[in-house]
Amino acid sequence: MENGNSSGGGERQSRRVPLSDVVSDCLRRWFQDTLKEAKAGDLSMQVLVAQMYFYGYGIPKDHQKASIWMTRASRVRSSVWKVSGKRPGYNASDSDSEELLDNS
Repeated sequence: MENGNSSGGGERQSRRVPLSDVVSDCLRRWFQDTLKEAKAGDLSMQVLVAQMYFYGYGIPKDHQKASIWMTRASRVRSSVWKVSGKRPGYNASDSDSEELLDNS
């Protein structure tokens, strides 16, 4: 029964999705989950949303929205601007804040 119409291997092969589509979908869902947490006030997620807008991870690039989210996060911790141009996932740590205070 190589050509069976039930749940055989041939059906799986015809439903293959290009890896780029899978990755794009994952990035889109990552952005949506991150945005939800950012809107709820999570500082790290606000920074991540800004970075995602800046680089276009899961969302079209939008430097104006990136700046808005980074400004929102900087109201709590000014050191977040140090990572505004970094790739998504690079966070401002507490040591960054202390470094700014030491240099003032």
